[in-house]
Amino acid sequence: MEFDPTAPTTRALRRTVLIVVVLNLAYFFVEIGVAIGIGSVSLFADSVDFFEDAAVNLLIFVALGWPLARRAITGKVLALIILLPALAALVTAILKFSNPEAPDPTSLLLTAGGAVLVNSVCAYLLMRFRHDGGSMTKAAWLAARNDVYINLAIIAMGVVTLLWVRNGWPDIILGLFIVALNGRAAFEVWEAATEEHLAAKALAGDFDDD
Repeated sequence: MEFDPTAPTTRALRRTVLIVVVLNLAYFFVEIGVAIGIGSVSLFADSVDFFEDAAVNLLIFVALGWPLARRAITGKVLALIILLPALAALVTAILKFSNPEAPDPTSLLLTAGGAVLVNSVCAYLLMRFRHDGGSMTKAAWLAARNDVYINLAIIAMGVVTLLWVRNGWPDIILGLFIVALNGRAAFEVWEAATEEHLAAKALAGDFDDD
């Protein structure tokens, strides 16, 4: 999808996705710091979600001004970047198998509550563009909305751990589930970048007619 960079809607979308990038990137550092401090796999994995959302919205920001070929390269680089912290979260989960100690529930619940707030704000900001901002903008809105549900699941897991289980297995299991979602997100960003690469080649007339 091509955008007129001078159109008011495009300028508003650029401002919005840039705000979303800043919010997600800022909370990524907050959440990963807490996750490492209390040894929470689910928070570590969810922090990757914030990084992924920041990357996708940055790609949208770039896509509004760059040609298809450059967008495709940027998208593939972002997909690879998303995989790195996801792999780190996976290693963290595996290392906890031998000692599934429960993370501090108070820190976990407060951090997950903050994540609900940040993702809710991002979903609200993107909501007005979900129908006319292109497929990636709609995907970014859906991701922010769905991330709220993941954060609520982390809160529920924290309550269950605090009141009943009192070990780290719920945190590990939920963390592995979020890691799988992050891996899928990286694959989808790579696919979108590949489609843009093919579209750029088609526009440049690089395909043979046979």
